[in-house]
Amino acid sequence: MREDTRVSKWRNRLRWLTDSIILILVVLLITRFTVQNFHIQGQSMEPTLHDQEFILVDKVAYLLRPPARGDVIVFQFPRDPQEDLVKRIIAVPGDVISVINQAVIVNGVTLHEPYINKDDPYNPYPSFRNRIIEPDEYFVMGDNRGDSDDSRDWGLVPRQNIIGRVAAVYWPTNANNFGLLPDASSVFARVPSP
Repeated sequence: MREDTRVSKWRNRLRWLTDSIILILVVLLITRFTVQNFHIQGQSMEPTLHDQEFILVDKVAYLLRPPARGDVIVFQFPRDPQEDLVKRIIAVPGDVISVINQAVIVNGVTLHEPYINKDDPYNPYPSFRNRIIEPDEYFVMGDNRGDSDDSRDWGLVPRQNIIGRVAAVYWPTNANNFGLLPDASSVFARVPSP
């Protein structure tokens, strides 16, 4: 009887260990395909994201809805797909965008963007008017407009280059923006659909 109890306990422990390992592997697989970490390099997204921060990217967000104006995204740089960048979507397919000096106008509405770096609003790129965003492409800009290499310079981001939506800052914990990113959809609330 005692031998049966030992064998039974050993089997229970082995089963628990096996179940735990399987559960950990399933969680890791799900996490690998749904969330990705990303390291910020540079100041193009100041003050929203800071140089050397680590963020979590939601890779399944756009399975349920298309990318939206105001979303901060990580994407493969169109000129070098080996390089990942982070910027904010300003215009979506069908939108008409103009950037005149510091003013950004989408579908006739001038944006009032509280998230941009007020200390460096300079636009280092030539102004343009009435650029139509093609299907499956997105116009992106950094929040640090005076120090951002973005769609004003190299053009649009194809949909297939978008990796996901930035969900949260997770390191360092003492940053003034630790946690979930603020929702910027109110900035675009008055912009009519294309």
